[in-house]
Amino acid sequence: MKANTKLILPGGYCNSKLEYSRFKTREVNIGDIPMGGDNPIRIQSMTTIDTMDTLGSVEQTIRMVDAGCEYVRITAPSIKEAENLANIKRGLQARGYQVPLVADIHFTPNAAEVAARIVEKVRVNPGNYADKKKFDQIDYTDSAYQAELERIHKKFAPLVGICKEYGTAMRIGTNHGSLSDRIMSRYGDTPEGMVESAMEFMRICEDLNYYNLVVSMKSSNPQVMVQAYRLLVERMVAEGMNYPLHLGVTEAGDGEDGRIKSAVGIGTLLEDGLGDTVRVSLTEEPEKEAPVAIALVNRYSKRKQEIETQEQQPILAFSSAKTTIPYTSKEVNTFVGGSLVPRVIVDISGKNLKDPFILSDVGYRYDLINDKYHMGDQSVDFVYLGDQLPSFTMPGNLKQLYNYPTWRQLTNTTNIHPIFTLEEFNAAGSKDPVLNIIRISNELLQSTHFELLQLDDSIVFLLETSHLHGMADQRQFFANLQEIGIDTPVILQRSYATADFSGPIGDIMNPEEPISKLQLYAATDFGALLVDGLGSGIWIDAKSIPTDKLSSISFGILQATRSRISKTEYISCPSCGRTLFDLQETTQMIRSRTNHLKGLKIAIMGCIVNGPGEMADADYGYVGAGPDKITLYRSKEVVKKNVSSANALDELIEIIKNDGLWVAEEEI
Repeated sequence: MKANTKLILPGGYCNSKLEYSRFKTREVNIGDIPMGGDNPIRIQSMTTIDTMDTLGSVEQTIRMVDAGCEYVRITAPSIKEAENLANIKRGLQARGYQVPLVADIHFTPNAAEVAARIVEKVRVNPGNYADKKKFDQIDYTDSAYQAELERIHKKFAPLVGICKEYGTAMRIGTNHGSLSDRIMSRYGDTPEGMVESAMEFMRICEDLNYYNLVVSMKSSNPQVMVQAYRLLVERMVAEGMNYPLHLGVTEAGDGEDGRIKSAVGIGTLLEDGLGDTVRVSLTEEPEKEAPVAIALVNRYSKRKQEIETQEQQPILAFSSAKTTIPYTSKEVNTFVGGSLVPRVIVDISGKNLKDPFILSDVGYRYDLINDKYHMGDQSVDFVYLGDQLPSFTMPGNLKQLYNYPTWRQLTNTTNIHPIFTLEEFNAAGSKDPVLNIIRISNELLQSTHFELLQLDDSIVFLLETSHLHGMADQRQFFANLQEIGIDTPVILQRSYATADFSGPIGDIMNPEEPISKLQLYAATDFGALLVDGLGSGIWIDAKSIPTDKLSSISFGILQATRSRISKTEYISCPSCGRTLFDLQETTQMIRSRTNHLKGLKIAIMGCIVNGPGEMADADYGYVGAGPDKITLYRSKEVVKKNVSSANALDELIEIIKNDGLWVAEEEI
């Protein structure tokens, strides 16, 4: 047994050590708070107020710092905003706040050159800093492409020189939604294009002997974002680079969806030891972002030491051979595995099983008058009852799971299936001819009980873990199955005790804290596997969390990983000083009238910076074009320009109707 098996994941890099460790980056100085190296993972966010509102910017920045932000980013869309950063900085210092400021630059090199003399860090987007995006497809020769790089070098070099002179750090921040026409023409809308977009600028910096860099690969699609960061690290290592990584899922949205989507992307990379600073982008007040980022990051602050001090067994790896995932399973009972969507299991064994109305928490609404159930897109597939028997008739399309000793005593087992331990299954005299679920773990693959297992087409594994680095343990399980040639479907299970949610998120007490933390932890633990195509189902076991929340979080994770679409998805930016309307209010308004349109992706963007690009990943877009002016998109195509905000949502709905994709709520 060796503990250094290398998994080849989609997109490139994966930590080759199965014990937890961070990818070692170079240290970058940002004011008095260095990033990378052996420093803690830093927390940051971005103001949403107009940068020309000096007092408002100061007050909002103070709220963000008090919530846990170590860096604060402020947009500088033109020279006047860049110059006003000096007034904001003086206002903060007068109040006793020395927080490093980051100027956010798009389209305007002259604003960046002003800001770099004032703030501690400048963010530039290589897709629009010295390049352009008009959705033109251009067939470049190698010499023409090289000429474009030389043009960019000339335009970018002055900013690099200023940053060197003033000791200013720089983030080269690629956005999936704003790749330039040049990059798109050669690499397409791909993680490779995102990486190359940044690497071009990084090479220019190194050519100019400037190394005070941070890099990011943001996307509204967590799967794309994860693949891009992994590929970036692989390419950096190949070229002798190790710059700190700024992690974030852009346009994540708000509420539960925004937290889950962020955790799927950010948490997956943190699990692999990637990431030196985190920004969670929520369509909420910016001070609400830092506590979420802190809760994500805190899981890793002592993980390496905890694993070492608790002397856990090393994660089981069958060999040091390279193993490629995703894992492809067969289909069992035309219901689990194969190309079918992942299934959802929820435990209701502790509920009042005399009351059919309890099933509304898992998506089955009981109609007492007609004695029937109504189900929807978020109705769970299995309920676990353990050893408890209900006194009412279950819905015909809801599968029930019982512990094997209880199942064996039942006379009618239609849609009722047993859960075995491995030892129970091997010794069982009677088994279900349709579906048998066996509890298993990575360690059990080396047990005598597993050697005795006779696999058949009714078996589904229920994968458990007690390892502190549980995601890596479960991921290695799939590699081990591949190596021994098993294609049995695997349902993922993670158990969370009440103690897992103790302590406030950041320094802010929150009555919803256990639910909030479960959203983040489960989205990380399950999402990190699902984004790589691992898992035929999920079971979140958390006794202290209400059943309806477990169901909602489960479907939210599947939605965020694009493995099972059960509701409308909103790609909503977090707002900033460029935003041209009240983003939170508008998002809620659009959601209230369209959240029944299963499978549609609607982008809500405050301005044009990432709007058109992110339209490529959305079905429809609602983008601020000016004061009281909205531009409506179908994918990346402009459908209507400069629509009054009073009429824009009605116009958007009319476009959806004309495309034949509108469904009246009463039809659902």
